[in-house]
Amino acid sequence: MAIEGKLQDVGLADICQLLAMGRKSGRLSVTDGSNFGHIYFDGGAVVHATVLNRPDRLGERLVRRGVVEAEHLKEARREAAGSAGTHYARLLVEADRLSSDDLERFQTIEVEEAVYHLFTWEEGTFHFASDHTPEKGVPILVHLLAENLLLEGARRVDEWPQIREEVSDWMVFQRLEGATGPPVPPLVEKVLTHLDGKRTVAEVVQHSGIVEFEVFRAISDLAREGVVAPLEDAVVSPKGSPPEEVEDEVTDMERALELGRAFYETSMFEESERELRKALDENPEAVEALERLALIALRDDRLEEALELLERAEEAGTASYPRARNRALTLERMGRVEEALQVLDRAREHTPDDPELRLASGILLLKNFRPEEAREAFRDYREALDGQEPEPLFFSHAILAAEMAGAANEALKIGREGLVLHPWSGPILVNLGAVLERRGELAAAEALYLRAVGESETPPQAHRNLGDLAFRRGDEAAARGHYERAVRLDPGLGDGVLVRLGNLSYSDGDNESARRLWSKALELNPENDVARTNLGMLAGAPET
Repeated sequence: MAIEGKLQDVGLADICQLLAMGRKSGRLSVTDGSNFGHIYFDGGAVVHATVLNRPDRLGERLVRRGVVEAEHLKEARREAAGSAGTHYARLLVEADRLSSDDLERFQTIEVEEAVYHLFTWEEGTFHFASDHTPEKGVPILVHLLAENLLLEGARRVDEWPQIREEVSDWMVFQRLEGATGPPVPPLVEKVLTHLDGKRTVAEVVQHSGIVEFEVFRAISDLAREGVVAPLEDAVVSPKGSPPEEVEDEVTDMERALELGRAFYETSMFEESERELRKALDENPEAVEALERLALIALRDDRLEEALELLERAEEAGTASYPRARNRALTLERMGRVEEALQVLDRAREHTPDDPELRLASGILLLKNFRPEEAREAFRDYREALDGQEPEPLFFSHAILAAEMAGAANEALKIGREGLVLHPWSGPILVNLGAVLERRGELAAAEALYLRAVGESETPPQAHRNLGDLAFRRGDEAAARGHYERAVRLDPGLGDGVLVRLGNLSYSDGDNESARRLWSKALELNPENDVARTNLGMLAGAPET
């Protein structure tokens, strides 16, 4: 399930309510163009949330509330920096310097605050993806009912603008001498003890460990009651001065990289590229930035740039299968097939037991019409799996390799085995159907194609093949319907489909549509003599 849109059209609270009522699981990403946030759902409950360019306040609150010693926090942060995927809070728990209950209590506050902050965004975009879960490095997953968050979030959204008019981050407040007011709750009293005429409101938030909204609201209430007042002549740094012992240690490069990663994962490639280049400005050898920029360049068909970025990443980091595969793909698209195969072969020297490299080699050989070599690579892949279940990608390509090599029985055997393991794989259904069609088993082939078009991700080739079958038996209406669906799914599917659509239009007397379709077919394949002949026939036909 994918949901996306603009916050101007649908409020974030409404989206969260929809996901909660539907008991959805996945990640809701929100951006206003320069900021980015995520809310993770599990069965409709909120389990994690984060705003990427906001400072981490969990450690700050743990220290300010006296739950963790500042020195222990520093030590845990240093250790976490050297162990990928482990949050410093988990290290504090493992060292018995933080209880699991306290971690859950304070992490709940962090998640709530992130959600409430996102609720204040009125412009931007949102995107929900059901196949995303929180990364391993989160401190702990919580379980919050979305309904409760929505109610509190709505209250804060209503109150926040008025409070912000009265209190800002860099104002300095002090208690007025002799001022008295009604008794205040303990939380407000704690805020009051920090209003010493020296600290900014932002610093009060940092020093008190109290959530931002509560601090601002407390100061607003105290000011209205005449207990405190702002200093008119206070001069403060525009950035304030965060407490030294819990200073935010995230670098500009890490922030840009994190934001670039978030934009990339929600297909906002232009914004992702902007942030990733900022990360490279800070560190020209940032491997992740180089790799993601290469993928963006590859997507935009900037092949030379993609290759150069991947080579820089190779020099800056250790060898990896994904990088080798992407370099091979780039070289293949540049027409440098032998070099692409050499890249995969070199990668196998570093990871000789990696079956994915053998599978990638087989697919590349097959695409370049070397079926016997592809069959050998696929056999090596199965051997390297050592009894594990092959993935659908293997079966869909191994069927074709065997068929192209003239081993039809082998192709059938591979296809049937693939459907036992992956009965709803569209590519396996289509390729096995093609083998059966070539054997003259048209009814069985059509049944497989129909199963394929019933899948959520329909292979365009399934509609093309169904169109061909319908065309052969003279069912022009069905053929046109399938061809049109195939072209909608993949406009570059092939000139043959466009020629047949043009033929159908011509038989209906629609010469203009026929001309357009045949012209497009000729653009895709200048060697298509049928399209050229048909266009010549139209050019010489008398006007009607």
